[in-house]
Amino acid sequence: MNDGEYPQELDEEIKDLVKQRESDRIEQVHEMISDIESIMQEYNIQYRIFGRSKHFYSIYKKMVNQNKTIDQIYDLFAVRILVDTVKDCYAALGVIHEMYKPIPGRFKDYIAMPKPNMYQSLHTTLIGPNGQPFEIQIRTFEMHKTAEYGIAAHWKYKEASDGKASSGNREEEKLNWLRQILEWQRDMSDNKEFMSLLKNDLDLFADSVYCFTPQGDVKTLPRGSSTVDFAYSVHSAVGNKMVGARVNGKLVPIEYEIKNGDRVEIITSQNSKGPSRDWLKIVKSTQAKNKINQWFKQERKEDNILKGKEMLANYAKLKGRTLGELTKPKYLEAVMRKYGFRDWESVLAALGHGGLKEGQILNKLIEAYEKEHKKEITDEKVLEAAAEAKEKLPIVKKEKGGIVVKGIDDVAVRFAKCCSPIPGDEIVGFVTRGRGVTIHRTDCVNVMNLSESERVRLIDAEWQGSNLTSGLYTAEINVYANNRTGLLVDISKIFTERKIDLTTINSRTSKQGRATISMTFDVHSTEELNSIVEKIRQVESVIDIERTTG
Repeated sequence: MNDGEYPQELDEEIKDLVKQRESDRIEQVHEMISDIESIMQEYNIQYRIFGRSKHFYSIYKKMVNQNKTIDQIYDLFAVRILVDTVKDCYAALGVIHEMYKPIPGRFKDYIAMPKPNMYQSLHTTLIGPNGQPFEIQIRTFEMHKTAEYGIAAHWKYKEASDGKASSGNREEEKLNWLRQILEWQRDMSDNKEFMSLLKNDLDLFADSVYCFTPQGDVKTLPRGSSTVDFAYSVHSAVGNKMVGARVNGKLVPIEYEIKNGDRVEIITSQNSKGPSRDWLKIVKSTQAKNKINQWFKQERKEDNILKGKEMLANYAKLKGRTLGELTKPKYLEAVMRKYGFRDWESVLAALGHGGLKEGQILNKLIEAYEKEHKKEITDEKVLEAAAEAKEKLPIVKKEKGGIVVKGIDDVAVRFAKCCSPIPGDEIVGFVTRGRGVTIHRTDCVNVMNLSESERVRLIDAEWQGSNLTSGLYTAEINVYANNRTGLLVDISKIFTERKIDLTTINSRTSKQGRATISMTFDVHSTEELNSIVEKIRQVESVIDIERTTG
């Protein structure tokens, strides 16, 4: 059958089905192109845009080959967008996904993972305004040239960003190499000799190594990968049971660096004790590292549970809390709900392997406990506690900001810059060698990450005095928002209206259009800070705000 021809019995059926929707589809394409042009212009993305309806023969082939009805064909019409840079490709994708809802499982990133023929593009299928699925392809002009005219055109006519020819003629070298391969293939009758030359010369492509399984499947790995990387690229079970490897039929050490064209066979054993932590120093691929770490987390869960119990008990003792009263089921449930765990043992295991910190767990337990018991605190208990605290403060040192450090006399007190405590924050002192006592917030990351040997240098501290708010204290916050024009102006107005000077302000935006704005400024107390934060939350497109904790 020639291209463009199909069985006569389907001719009228397909034409009728398509014609029933032809006017609607043309109108939808124009409408979507208009909407996309508007948002691309709004975000200052340079572009060219095309729309098309699917050819009758293409509809027929898809219906027959994939056994689909016309309602199951998502690209009866499609839109293609060409932009200048890869960054613009993802920026365009982000704004389009905000405009139309994407269909799960129908997004393909051929830019990050090009096809073997070097085709690159972003493909996504979306739901149009009237519920009709449609496809969008996004690529750069250079990628479009490769897609339309082939890889040779890409190499031959590739230019640097300044419009001049690429330095070193690197791309021309690759094209010459392909010509050389064709000459070898014509001149050699020995296939083994040809493959040997080909394997030796494959080093021209230096970003990755291409190797083979015993069945002849190709595996692409990062340059410098070992046989361990190869094993985990096959399957995690193969990597976990690996005891050795053969390369090109010969036994090699597991740290052997795979070369282009190698045929790799992994030797496994059911008696294997699993991966070694030393493997993490050998592997190059992120996939292998993740799977090895996952194995250790799962296999050593019991050890981590015991370690987590011990760490939590020691931390509670250091803080003067009785763990027994804090570990009732309803308090444990609050911690599990907060951090997304199904059972308490998983929380302890996460603590054991470093996924959580003791302070995070204990603080949440105390919060749940005090929430239930706050009604039981009477005036008599408050007076009694105040009297006890007064008796326990025979030696104190008052310093700037009305800080009182218990049990130490004649010592300098300063505020930590990592967490910037202000009046109203819960604080703790840390005895610094040669520099007196440094005051941190109790939720400071640096305090929570202290080793057991360093925790003995923590000392109780508190705010004291009626004129605390007369001074100024440095606060630092991070604002997370969907980026838009005028966002910084709207946030800055809040500080201008309150006559607060911004000490520093830094902004960065991700490829997905999420902005992170870090700001440092002076306030009198946590009440003033909380008021500012609540005002910023009301600004359009702000998602979340948090104080820095170290």
